[in-house]
Amino acid sequence: MRDEVFSRIVRGAQREGRLPCVVAGVFRAGSLLWSEAIGLADVEEGRDATEDTQFPIASITKTFAAVSVMQLRAEGRLDLADPLEQHLPEAAEHGSLTLGEMLSHTSGLQREPPGEIWESLAFPDADELLARLPEAERVLAGGEAWHYSNLAYALLGQVVERVSGTPFRQYVEERLLRPLGLARTTWGPTPPAAKPYLVEPYSDAVRREPELELGGKGGESGLSSTVADLARWGSFLCDPDDAVVPAALVEEMHVVRIMTRPDWTLGWGRGIELWRRGERVLAGHTGGFPGFLSMLVYSRPDRIGAVLLTNSGNWDELGDTGLRLGEAALDELAPAADPWAPEEPPPSEIEPLLGRWWSEGSESTFSWRAGRLEARLAAAPDREPSVFEPEGNDRFRTRSGPERGEVLRIVRGADGRIEKLYWATYPFTREPKTFGAGGAGDSA
Repeated sequence: MRDEVFSRIVRGAQREGRLPCVVAGVFRAGSLLWSEAIGLADVEEGRDATEDTQFPIASITKTFAAVSVMQLRAEGRLDLADPLEQHLPEAAEHGSLTLGEMLSHTSGLQREPPGEIWESLAFPDADELLARLPEAERVLAGGEAWHYSNLAYALLGQVVERVSGTPFRQYVEERLLRPLGLARTTWGPTPPAAKPYLVEPYSDAVRREPELELGGKGGESGLSSTVADLARWGSFLCDPDDAVVPAALVEEMHVVRIMTRPDWTLGWGRGIELWRRGERVLAGHTGGFPGFLSMLVYSRPDRIGAVLLTNSGNWDELGDTGLRLGEAALDELAPAADPWAPEEPPPSEIEPLLGRWWSEGSESTFSWRAGRLEARLAAAPDREPSVFEPEGNDRFRTRSGPERGEVLRIVRGADGRIEKLYWATYPFTREPKTFGAGGAGDSA
């Protein structure tokens, strides 16, 4: 039944969008659970698309560039606060841009490299990119607003190359594609690959788009991939391997840095698009080249997502269709809740800390769940909890949740009993108290 739900979405989109072919898939926790290929990958030769057909994924490449930057950050070789010129001295005219701004498209740098590249279809190599950089404009002040910039990501690819001492494409192959087994993800198309088309607006004929020479493409685009490989990549972004990149840094990529729509339905992290659909937030990226469109979308908490690939460049419903497929995957693939099972008791030093604590008139409940100390607002038990890690005697650091980063300190009396807590500097007591009498604020 679930396969029929997915198939109806994709088959309806292929027909209504008049797409030469669509290849789509749904994945969970590293496994491609459903996929389907519809239509012609090569209209002239009458060649059908298959699940192994490769497509240029264009700007989805930016997710690989962003993870590459995070890898080098984890190694202490760069920082997201670094100005661009620290790693690319040739970029002195735009040297105050930070790597973090560039990752989140808040640098204000113009969208494309200087020149009429989408008319000539001649993309600058690294030397030309840097030589013409003084011609580029900073069209908005840094941090002022979201402004999509392929140029920023092309420069980030150069930063990865300079810092690592390895050509960017080789770096991605060695540090990401090979370790993750993405054998069908390559720089430029590898057969069997789809051909690009423009569908005529007033007839059902198609016109071949030019097949681009991608020699100058790097951090902003240039990769080709398949539905299975993108499902594996999406699963990695949901549940990363610390041996490849620290999971905490991938989580950071998915934190909203700026909203791009006034209705708060689309935001941006570091190299990641974030869509709000009702109570859900889905992550991923879209891509577009002449004759090709692509989308990767997933829910990190559920480790469920979808992939959509097509060989038409004029389809306005890409985003909505990809999100509908992702939502259908969440509805159909949500696993049954695990049965409750008893756990080991909390450590003896933790047990007296559990239960109700008050900060002025706001009650929080401290609990020991799944081997960790956590706190929730009693008035909002379904809200994300704050989770703590020990940091010395009677001291904890909030590692996730609303008070992430703040210190929780335990105060004991002369008899060793816990008298109060200080969390984010607010005192917590076992009973509600007025301000100035041992309690204040609203925390958890």
